[in-house]
Amino acid sequence: MTSTLERPPAEAGPPPAPRTPGPRSTRSEGWVRRAPLLPALVFTIIITQIPFLLTIFYSLQSWNLVRPGSQQFVWFENYVSVFADSQFRGVALNTVVMTVGSVLVAVVLGMVLALLLNRHFVGRGVVRTLLVTPFLITPVAAALLWKTTLLDPTYGLVNFLLSPFGVGDVAWTSSYPLVSVMVALIWQWTPFMMLLLLAGLQSMPSDQIEAARMDGAGAWAIFRELTLPHLRRFIELGTVLGAIYLVNTFDAVYMITQGGPGTASANLPYYIYQRAFLGFDIGQSAAMGVVVVVMTIIVATFALRLVFTSFGAAEEN
Repeated sequence: MTSTLERPPAEAGPPPAPRTPGPRSTRSEGWVRRAPLLPALVFTIIITQIPFLLTIFYSLQSWNLVRPGSQQFVWFENYVSVFADSQFRGVALNTVVMTVGSVLVAVVLGMVLALLLNRHFVGRGVVRTLLVTPFLITPVAAALLWKTTLLDPTYGLVNFLLSPFGVGDVAWTSSYPLVSVMVALIWQWTPFMMLLLLAGLQSMPSDQIEAARMDGAGAWAIFRELTLPHLRRFIELGTVLGAIYLVNTFDAVYMITQGGPGTASANLPYYIYQRAFLGFDIGQSAAMGVVVVVMTIIVATFALRLVFTSFGAAEEN
């Protein structure tokens, strides 16, 4: 009887270490992921950055289209003239009043409507749809609606509704031009604020409100201590987005008042349009455009950083 000797199995060695991608492969993978975005990036650069660079180039020149041969480099003289222009400062003040006033009133009205729509009642979906409708209307059509149908001194609905109170035949667009434009902007932007704040209300935990009610807190105390702090970041976001858009408003001013009387309702975009296409002063209008863009970028950067900081703190909590 023979016995066979079995060889012991060879001990398995340690598993091979995973291969770490080198910097070259990581860089190539990054470019592969970014490749689908390159056409959009190139398109954005072509339609935004190249015109802005041309605007800076024109802002360094003295160029009036009604004076042939007047194009010459004056470097920063146009910028000095812009800041020395008292009319530009007045229009800038109009822009601040129009933007800040419209945004604040739209936020307050949007808050009221959001609180009402956050309750359950019959027909809430229909009411919500009707309240959102002004935001879906084209800005030019909305401005024409306010000018010809609502604020007309003879046939306007506003004078018709106010006539029983002794207010009638008021030429709103000429007597109160800035207010007329602001009312149209508020009417159009209140639904946006309402939807944003309504989303914030519906994301609020209901157990906190129930606990506060069980502790005897009233409606005002709940709103002040719970609802308003929760909606703070939504209010900041709506304020920033509304201000960034409204500071560039042109269509409402052009269609309702055309900046008049004088420059009582003119804002910076409309004033730049006047200097470029009515005064044919390409150099100074380009300098004004560059100044407005730089100021808007500075303000928007600080505002967006504040909003992102608020959202980041809320997520950590």
